[in-house]
Amino acid sequence: MPHDVIMPALGMAQDTGLIVAWHKSEGDAVKTGDVLFEVETDKATMEVEAQADGFLNGVRAQAGEEVPVGNVIAQIGAEAAAPEASAASAAGPSPKLPQGASVIMPALGMAQDTGLIVSWHKNLGEAVAASDILFEVETDKATMEVESGADGFVAALLAEAGEEAPVGAPIAIISPEAPSNPVQLSQSSAASAPKAEAAPASANMPAPKPAEGAKPAPKAPAKPRADGRILASPKARRLALEQGLDLGCLVEAEHPQPYHVADLEVIKSLPATVPHTVFAQSRRLTAELAQDGFADFASWAVEAAGLSEANALLAGLAAASLGYETCTVAVELLGETRSFAARGSQLADITLAEADASPDILLRDLRMSRVTAVELGAEACPVLTLTRFGPGLLITLECAADHLTASEAVSLLSEFAGRVEQPLRHLL
Repeated sequence: MPHDVIMPALGMAQDTGLIVAWHKSEGDAVKTGDVLFEVETDKATMEVEAQADGFLNGVRAQAGEEVPVGNVIAQIGAEAAAPEASAASAAGPSPKLPQGASVIMPALGMAQDTGLIVSWHKNLGEAVAASDILFEVETDKATMEVESGADGFVAALLAEAGEEAPVGAPIAIISPEAPSNPVQLSQSSAASAPKAEAAPASANMPAPKPAEGAKPAPKAPAKPRADGRILASPKARRLALEQGLDLGCLVEAEHPQPYHVADLEVIKSLPATVPHTVFAQSRRLTAELAQDGFADFASWAVEAAGLSEANALLAGLAAASLGYETCTVAVELLGETRSFAARGSQLADITLAEADASPDILLRDLRMSRVTAVELGAEACPVLTLTRFGPGLLITLECAADHLTASEAVSLLSEFAGRVEQPLRHLL
């Protein structure tokens, strides 16, 4: 039976992932553990491995495409499929749309042909009332919140946030009963899906009402966050730092966030009068520990659990402090750097990362050096540095202001300092 390859979740709040590149082509033989493709979000980049032996068939998304988390993007079969069969597999049978009341893309102006879905306010399967706000739509003239128009459950969403849909086209279905198999489609796939069964006459949709106080808005605005943080993938941050480019220029130019590698070309195309290399203000915080609890913990871990890789233990404490569901931690010890992938809350889930993986956080262990304090400035990701402080430790966090908010920086340093001082907290 074919094994489905799905878009993984790299974070709790992740909705989609950007396919950066495929490492295998259609019809290639693959083995468990082979890297299939590279995915990027605003939090991390990751190489996704094959979970079965076989042949890569039915590739449904290409490099450069954003894919919703959980969507099937390819299959691994026992044998290479013929091009025709592979294409059919990739297309797959169009899901039958559930019965219910259709929600259509409203017209906000006489010359409007399409509307941009800014965001959905309700999720698949969620109960809604007729007056509940279902989604927000934007044209070049105005923005508007659209009500559900019927009591029931969200049985189908036929467009994704960020997509444009023609005026009058159905973009959601509200069913009278909780759906057993809710349907999520994009506009391209919704066009070829079987039509929904006619809704009962009592479920006719009323005309949507403009949101109170709605004002004309520019298309695809890029408003700065109140906390000043810039949303960008780690890879984009790293390359921007290497090339001396300021991501803040994109905010000034109202370029939509989050930023990816391709957006760096936009910075280069900005007028010469716009400064490209003024970096965001950096943050530097320190924590003093009266004692170093990590050394004894590392010895205990060897004897009790067979965990002999001290760098992996440090990476696990840093990953837990950062709070991401999955992340890459680079540990630098006397000039040698090793990267670890953390995919869970247990220290046993810490494994070596790919050599070219972009770290979410860098940990410098200078306990064996003569350095007692550091102030090196922000780098492409937040940096935690451990130095000796009498019988204890001094932990320094350095990062750019757009990496972490002030409260996030305080939380990260506090959590990590607490775990280094009392590492057994991590196991509780």
